[in-house]
Amino acid sequence: MSLSDELDKILILRSQPDFDVKFARLNEKKAPAGRFAGYDSEGSRQVLKIIRKVAENGDDAVRNYTKRFDGEDLTPDKFRVAKGDLEKAHREIDPDLLRSIRKAVENVRKYQSEIFIGNRKHSGITYTPIKRVGICVPGAAAPMPSTVIMTAVPAIVAGVEPQDIVVVSPPRYKPSAKEKGTIHPVTLAVCHELKIENVYRIGGAQAIAALTCSKGIIPKVDKIVGPGNLWVQTAKKMVAQDYVGIDSIMGPSEVFIIANAKAKPAWVAADMLSQAEHGEYSKSIVTTDSETIARQILLELKRQVGKLPRANQAQKSLLEFGAIVALNSMTEVIDFANEFAAEHLEVQCGDESRSIAEQIHNAGAIFIGEYTPVAVGDYWAGPSHTLPTEMRAKFSSALTSNDFIKSISVVEYDAKKLAESAEDIIRLAEAEGLDAHAKSIRIRQQG
Repeated sequence: MSLSDELDKILILRSQPDFDVKFARLNEKKAPAGRFAGYDSEGSRQVLKIIRKVAENGDDAVRNYTKRFDGEDLTPDKFRVAKGDLEKAHREIDPDLLRSIRKAVENVRKYQSEIFIGNRKHSGITYTPIKRVGICVPGAAAPMPSTVIMTAVPAIVAGVEPQDIVVVSPPRYKPSAKEKGTIHPVTLAVCHELKIENVYRIGGAQAIAALTCSKGIIPKVDKIVGPGNLWVQTAKKMVAQDYVGIDSIMGPSEVFIIANAKAKPAWVAADMLSQAEHGEYSKSIVTTDSETIARQILLELKRQVGKLPRANQAQKSLLEFGAIVALNSMTEVIDFANEFAAEHLEVQCGDESRSIAEQIHNAGAIFIGEYTPVAVGDYWAGPSHTLPTEMRAKFSSALTSNDFIKSISVVEYDAKKLAESAEDIIRLAEAEGLDAHAKSIRIRQQG
């Protein structure tokens, strides 16, 4: 069997005798094997150990773990990227790329400003920006400068000062000798464009731990956002609430495509591959009400996958976490989509796309129509590409400017207004047996 013919395994049709078994296994694709299950798992214990070591030993522990996991022995004075290196990266970036970056920044800024609630005025509530924010930017396997845009710009719109944004990103994996131990220059150029100067070439669970304590060079932050690998997300989960706020658990990447007979098979296949090339644990699921279109998509997938630079990586991802599913009706497709609650959900159903999209209640982001691939959202449209994954879209949302503010309730009564409510407040306090609460009202009534 050829490499591409192995992809026949991901086709799941109602007419197949083993349909029920294959379809049931799709639930397993929602939670990849190897994800740390519970705080008593071996992986979780390792992450907890890293967090404790960094809390106890600060920069020495960060250095040791960076050497162990990233193969870079960086002394603490080398953790932070020098301002001159940020300026150099910005100065040397391709001018056309810089123009595209600036357009993307403006698109995100415009959208995030339009949805921002922090400027609303009400006497009973005030909004204040979070003081200091940490941003995780992946970069070991591939550079992700777009993540800086999609996380930092919403924060800046909310009122977080660029000097209070701390970016952490791992030293580059398999870089050239010249770039060994550095962050990709495009990522650095974007940081400089946004006036972010606190940039550290540290990644993994040790970076999350460093952002939550005050033991070393990396500043402590109040909230950590951004995607990352299994270790990063597990560390985020462990430090959340007790030490810092977090956005959500982000990753691995996933796309769920709803297609009908009006979809273009080549385009659907290309969109599956755009997620599969992320590699480990990335999920690419297509669901349709047409067996014919399902088979056509598979043929296109097999034709295109071998042409990718990361063909082996993409194919492995598809075999482990990909599927093309043909169900009996669009109603079944929509029900499955809402249950799957994907990070990215595309609807490629011709002139029916919008009406179908309106029936989706669980998704990180919805991409409507054949001309709206996930890449439009990843880089350009305005909403952040930092999205909940693995069914968390049932209770979590995309990162927005509103995630970087806190609301403070404001209460102000005068003597007349308190007198009008005093007896009711006293009655409620006494019903709970809280006599001192009631007395705090009575004493004011007695003058």
